[in-house]
Amino acid sequence: MNPTLKKYIPIVAGPLVAALMWLFVDLQPGEPKVTFMAGIAVWMAIWWFTEAVGLAVTALLPVLLMPILGIADAKLVANQYTDSIIFLFIGGFMIAFAIEKWDLHKRIAVKILSVVGTKPSSILLGVMLSAYLISNWISNTATTMMLFSAVLALILETEKYIESDKHKKQFAAALLLGLAYSATIGGMATPVGTPPNMYFFKAYKESFPDNNDLNFLKWAMIGFPLSFLFLVSTFFILSKYYFDKTMKINLTKDFFKENYKSLGKSSYEEKCVFGIFVACVLLWFTRADVDFGSFKYQGWNHLFKESKFVDDSIVAVAAALFLFLIPSKKIKHEALLTWDDAKKIRYDIILMFGSGFALAYGFEVSGLSNWLANSLKILQGVNPFFVIVGICTVVCIISEFASNIASIQLAIPVMIALQKNLDLPPLVLMIPATFAASLGFMLPVATAANTIVFGTKQINIKDMFRVGLVLDFIGIVLISLFCYLFLG
Repeated sequence: MNPTLKKYIPIVAGPLVAALMWLFVDLQPGEPKVTFMAGIAVWMAIWWFTEAVGLAVTALLPVLLMPILGIADAKLVANQYTDSIIFLFIGGFMIAFAIEKWDLHKRIAVKILSVVGTKPSSILLGVMLSAYLISNWISNTATTMMLFSAVLALILETEKYIESDKHKKQFAAALLLGLAYSATIGGMATPVGTPPNMYFFKAYKESFPDNNDLNFLKWAMIGFPLSFLFLVSTFFILSKYYFDKTMKINLTKDFFKENYKSLGKSSYEEKCVFGIFVACVLLWFTRADVDFGSFKYQGWNHLFKESKFVDDSIVAVAAALFLFLIPSKKIKHEALLTWDDAKKIRYDIILMFGSGFALAYGFEVSGLSNWLANSLKILQGVNPFFVIVGICTVVCIISEFASNIASIQLAIPVMIALQKNLDLPPLVLMIPATFAASLGFMLPVATAANTIVFGTKQINIKDMFRVGLVLDFIGIVLISLFCYLFLG
């Protein structure tokens, strides 16, 4: 086939499939917006899967199509691309640039390597455990941003000792996906690990104020074993997919320990950047309230008149601002970070992430999310285990196209309504839905963590889709089994 013609097949396929849906499919009679939005989602999915055009180009489709098809006002769609979490991204990237500029990332990477060893699987496990444990307590996005520079440096340090170019690419992809996936999985373990969990706790207590069957400990009794087993499964899936028996890193056992000693003492700039980084992490950890059941920790955001106005993005932007203000000793008349350093920011990734919010908004205002959720009504009279499987599957599908918090905001009201029809305890429906909202491993826009690591251009979207599909399936099975056994 002519290469030019082959290139245009996926480009044409996206709008063609969408147009066929709009013309010949009516998902909800009398509500054409539902089908219109489904067509947009399918169009974007085809272009993302095939990489027919630049991923950031695909991210612009909601701005064009949603107003034209009468789904939402252009201004409201555009607003989705400037969500506060975008500034968490920007601030996080600024911190990453400063860490990279002063070689702090190299010091961190060599230290990690000196502890975990030199086998590819050992390095992957070290990255995944670090991300998982941190993500138990702070947002998945913040966790990924914290470790992103160190993992990139780790890849650069190690690639020098991998002979095959193919193995270098596989090693980089495995570590980056390991970082993103384990940050997402770690958020499942505790009520404060990810925003969907916190939203669920609030919604449950408001909807069922007389129920006293939920606290931090009960969640953790399910969340920790479930998420840890999921983490182990993910480690083996990534190892099997990316690492073969011939992949070796040609290093002596103590190479990195000796390498770390050779770096010498930290510079003034390294100490300053590290200090800002640690302060940023501590502020992320302590910003919001944490309800441990027996006692409640009150976050520092209550120091402000409107505590709900202060989120993680404020911390990231403040940290970035300090980097632009603190002077360097090595380079006179220059701060730790300059605007020239910051110009490296990936605006295409910001657009991609914004499109995830736009899709979620479109799902909600068009009624497509309700259509997906209402399809669960067929579960009346079905065994509770299969009810849970159905809920997890539908919420997982939504979370592939929408952010985790948007997914659970759409799902929880439906679960509350569904609970009355199915005559099941509310937790049997709501907790699986909340866990499933954290699934979403196939697409770059499914989670912020996916978007961050995909922006390195070291991950093939087809590989992400294949691995992610397996992980989504494993996640649905594990969530269904654990929730049925512990809650049924």
